[in-house]
Amino acid sequence: MPNDIIIYHNPKCGTSRNALAMIRNAGIEPHVVEYLKTPPARPLLQSLLERAGMQARDLLRQKGTPYAELGLDNPDLTEADLLDAMMAHPILINRPLVVSPLGVKLCRPSEAVLNLLPAAQRGAFAKEDGEQVVDATGQRIAPV
Repeated sequence: MPNDIIIYHNPKCGTSRNALAMIRNAGIEPHVVEYLKTPPARPLLQSLLERAGMQARDLLRQKGTPYAELGLDNPDLTEADLLDAMMAHPILINRPLVVSPLGVKLCRPSEAVLNLLPAAQRGAFAKEDGEQVVDATGQRIAPV
């Protein structure tokens, strides 16, 4: 199985940095798309949502964005309205969104990326906050 992975990444986001580090801990160098600098085109974003089995509202980020100011909590807004908002304000796109041969997923929490990796972890991994996610043998540690 090919190891072609794409991560829609924000280097200022700890969750995104952790997901990227776990991809690399599997020996995979992904295609990193800093989506705030290079947002996905609308058709691509629609395709990613469809492949992930998500609606636009599921991908909307509220914290640290103009979500409230734009009234995006309005349940009457359509999928097209929400996509319009994400196209105008890419910060509204939650991250990290990861594309792999095994699927597309919003990786929150970051260890959700482990289910998308076609290669095993090569060793221990701890998140930036010190939480151990993978042991020294490369096995995922079950959450307590």
